[in-house]
Amino acid sequence: MSQTHFQELIQRTRAGDQAAENELLQKCRAYISLIARAQIEGWMRTKVDASDLVQQTLLEAHQGLARFKGETEAEWLGWLRGILKHNTLDFARQFQGAAKRDVKREFSFDQYGTADSRSTAQKWEMKDSTETPSRILMNREQEILMAEAVSELPEDYQEVIMLRNLQRLSFKQVAERMNRSPGAVQMLWLRALNQLQERLEHPEERK
Repeated sequence: MSQTHFQELIQRTRAGDQAAENELLQKCRAYISLIARAQIEGWMRTKVDASDLVQQTLLEAHQGLARFKGETEAEWLGWLRGILKHNTLDFARQFQGAAKRDVKREFSFDQYGTADSRSTAQKWEMKDSTETPSRILMNREQEILMAEAVSELPEDYQEVIMLRNLQRLSFKQVAERMNRSPGAVQMLWLRALNQLQERLEHPEERK
């Protein structure tokens, strides 16, 4: 959503416009859902449903809107990520201390690579293991658009992107999680990125 439209939604929401608030929260659902899935580690997935985290986060955002003092979309997304992180840690405390350490990692969609002629796969290939998770996908201004496009992909494409690009797992680790060979996972990942790129370049063809 454009910065102008976002600011308009914020102003209308603060004025008590329920429709504006609903639009503001729903536009971020796919974004929060993808990050929630990335933050639930291994065995914790069998105990916590990412959709529960999403619902709780959006509910608390609704209840605490008066506490949001920002004006930009980046500030809004950062505020939502803070609520999600707090909720994820709360869930982790119910189970095991190790999970708390895992979910403290920050997942975002900051720029990875530059906007040149390279393919999505080339831009997203992680060549340096010291790269932080905050430099994985695309420009912050495109976070919501990216998350919406990912959410429209087949489930196995979503999974491989989430594991490889958000959780920063190696192809071997992704293969173990998805019960496939490393080679098969790498091909799946490339197909997922190509389909994602097509959806981003041709939004009119998206459902």
